[in-house]
This record gives sequence, structure tokens and C-alpha cells, in this order.
Amino acid sequence: MPRMTGRTAIVTGASRGIGRAIAELLAAEGARVVCVARTLHEGDHRLEGSLDSTVAAIRAAGGEAVAAAADISSETECLKLAEAARAACGPIDTLVNNAALNYYIPTAEYPTSRWIKAFAVNVHAPFILSKAVLPDMIAAGRGAIVNISSGSAIGPGRGPYKDHTVRGGVMYGATKAALERFTQGLAQEVSQHGGIAVSCVSPSRTVPTPGTVYHKLMASLDDPRGEPPAMMARAVLLLASAPADKVNGRVTYSQQILKEWGWIDKGVGRGIDTVGTGYSQI
Repeated sequence: MPRMTGRTAIVTGASRGIGRAIAELLAAEGARVVCVARTLHEGDHRLEGSLDSTVAAIRAAGGEAVAAAADISSETECLKLAEAARAACGPIDTLVNNAALNYYIPTAEYPTSRWIKAFAVNVHAPFILSKAVLPDMIAAGRGAIVNISSGSAIGPGRGPYKDHTVRGGVMYGATKAALERFTQGLAQEVSQHGGIAVSCVSPSRTVPTPGTVYHKLMASLDDPRGEPPAMMARAVLLLASAPADKVNGRVTYSQQILKEWGWIDKGVGRGIDTVGTGYSQI
């Protein structure tokens, strides 16, 4: 039986990249997926990808999905999203906080408005959405909140610093560090209910997506240095479907958790084996 049968999931940032891969896999595993992003139609954004295309792909594969265009930097829109998802698909028992906003700007030059908006998307929205769906999970006695983090959460450590390169990643790293602390704090709080898991996962390597290619972190969508989006999707599926007491409070990396659970071979570097959902090894 598919691992997510009977489940209703919200996936933010589902128009492209990691979010789209997560939405497609959760749907393939039986979930009703509410796909969330700002880009509803192809061409609305400079990057390729849209909610229309994600939902169409899911439905073409026999899955269930609806599109929900929302700017999650707004508390009002987050709350409307939760209500619309509930009205369309029923109580929410799975939330994947994948959407993230980033600008590579040195701190000394960072516009305050952009800094605040990035925190709104990367930190405040996961809090607001988690708060909005937790009553459904508590009532059902089960649920999963999976937050998507980044290796950027780990800072450069204590000085003095020999590397004086300014990469402009301070804001992004700060928001991801906050997200990881939020994850474990919330996990401890919900442990009293049982059946609910709050976890966080980062890619083991940079994932080639339209966003990482645009920011020149990857050379192309098939850059061999990267980790395929399907790897992160598999890790999210694991964290969303595993027994809550086994994963609640986990802050981990995609390949680490997949190898730990035997979902990929321990010798695999960046590929996925054929366990479970039929992805061929890359």
C-alpha cells in the first residue's frame, strides 16, 4: 500500500525544483496534495515552473492535487491558505515547509525590507502554517511537519578568519538556523500528543533547480556535482510516513536519513536505488 494513502498534504514552494519533486512523490504515494507557490501559470515568473504544471503532472500520473497561489510572507494569506486547503481536501495531516526566499547581498548593503520579507517566508510562514494545521493533527492523533533546511544553517564558526570572501549568505543561513531550532522546539512541545512528528532535512549536496542555476550555484539542471531533487523528495516521504516516535525532532540530511533507514544503498554517493517508489539509480 502506498505510504501516504488517505493523507492530505500542503507543500509550499511546489511550482518548481525540490518542492515540485516532493509534491509529485507524496501524490504518487497516495496523498491529496495542496500545491502552494506564488507562480500559478507558466510565464508568470522569470524561472521555469508553475503550479499549473505541477498539478497537471500529478493528475496525469493518476494522483490528486490542487493549486493554491499564495504569498506566504503574509500571515493573512497563510491563514487563508490553510482554510482553503482544509475546505478542498479535508483536515491537514502533513505540512512540508519548503518555500524559501533568498537574495545574495552582503549584510552591510542588505535592504531591510528584503531582510524582513525573507524572514517572513523562511521562518515566520513555517510557524504560522504549523500553528494553523496543528489542531487537525492533534484531533486526528497523527501528523507530520517537515521543514526544509540547508547546510547554510551551519555558520563559519569562531574567528579569526583566513577566508575574507563575502558571499552574501548571512541572511539565508540565519533563517535556516532559526528553522532548525524551531523544528526541535516544536517537536518537543508536540511530543505530549503522540503520533505527530516535526522534523527538518537538508540536501546532502546542492540540488540543481531553476533557482540554484539562476544564482549560479549549479551550472545546469543536470550538473553532475549536485543531488537530484528526487533524493530530497524521498527523504521527505520517509520523514512524513515513518512512525512519529522514530523521527520526531530529527534535524538531518537527505542521504544520511535515507541510508540510515535503508532506503538507499550505503555505498550510493548521489543516486537513489529502486526501493519503494521505482526511481532508478542515478
